[in-house]
Amino acid sequence: MRRKTTGERGSKRTGIAGAAAVALLAGTLALGGPGGTPAAEAAPALADGCTAGTGPYQRALEEYLKRPVDGVQSAGDCVAIRNFQAANDVVPTDGYANLMTYRTMVAVKARANPNAAGSCPVRDYRVTCIDLDRQLLWVQRGRTVVFDPVPIRTGRDTEETRLGWHAIYWRSRDHVSTIYDDAPMPYAQFFDGGQALHGRLDNLYDGGGSAGCVNLKLADAAELWDLLDIDDAIYIWGVKPGTEG
Repeated sequence: MRRKTTGERGSKRTGIAGAAAVALLAGTLALGGPGGTPAAEAAPALADGCTAGTGPYQRALEEYLKRPVDGVQSAGDCVAIRNFQAANDVVPTDGYANLMTYRTMVAVKARANPNAAGSCPVRDYRVTCIDLDRQLLWVQRGRTVVFDPVPIRTGRDTEETRLGWHAIYWRSRDHVSTIYDDAPMPYAQFFDGGQALHGRLDNLYDGGGSAGCVNLKLADAAELWDLLDIDDAIYIWGVKPGTEG
């Protein structure tokens, strides 16, 4: 998906999901500038059947996609959002400005320099950085990002993901929870008690938060599994929106 692996594992995909996505974006979404800011205009043919209504993150998506910012869905807004979703593997790809689309937008915006604020400590070894404020995860070695930022879901209020330094102490590829009704936890990498990085089989944002684990889209969790190992460092900071920290 959107990983940098400089000095780690060679080049990966760049975030466009192949030739089909490139064709879909032609004339619709031009990525330019250090933040990857897309252009506004959509190919008229793509507007057919794009009927999603106004979403809760409408204004934020309109601003990012260089659309007129009025908080009201239009045919052009729908097409621009739908093409952004298609380019970044957001499902459903329907043009609706939902939470998954917004969180993906935050991750895309952060790619140029996710640690611009310096919140994640720079070390000469690999550090998995987990920003609860922005609900983002990335991996860096020194100042080099080796796994681009991806959207995550962390612990709900009263079950917040624990802050500070941690290390991966156990990995279980096909793990099933022994606490939460045999819930699947694919690509689980445990770092503090029952808290782990792991994939989620269904919608990442169903429900208000996890029980403390760091949930990722399944494909992101799989790629992170391939990159990390026992004793890898994790650093967590911030406050998940909607919790008291």
